[in-house]
Amino acid sequence: MGKKGKIVGLGGVFFKCDDPEKTKSWYSEKLGLKSDQYGGVFQFRKFDHPEEVGHTVWSPFEKNTKYFEPSPKSFMINYRVENIEELVKELKADGVEVVDNIETYEYGKFVHIMDLEGNKIELWEPIDQPFVDMYEGKATRE
Repeated sequence: MGKKGKIVGLGGVFFKCDDPEKTKSWYSEKLGLKSDQYGGVFQFRKFDHPEEVGHTVWSPFEKNTKYFEPSPKSFMINYRVENIEELVKELKADGVEVVDNIETYEYGKFVHIMDLEGNKIELWEPIDQPFVDMYEGKATRE
């Protein structure tokens, strides 16, 4: 019997830095990355449904953020997933540390886990339409 929940793409890259505003400005000026107060958003077309738009988030955080805890690492990866509830059940059954409970927002469901190397990972079952509404014409395209 196969897994019911799985990773289907990269949802975002989050990293600590000395000055998030300066970092966003540098990436904008030097590399053309469009960003707002949260960071940048890349738009792409979904492979199986090219009529649908997906999003990947790029976001610098203050170096003293607690958001990545309990991981001591300076980065956190967000993965787009399907069937987050089933995936969490499977992960718990496999002994994977699930850091918190699934939370639901207008743009999807989120939960955090720890991988075998002690990296905190964010799992996201996305609802892309709010991103389409917010970032149409303001996102960097992949």
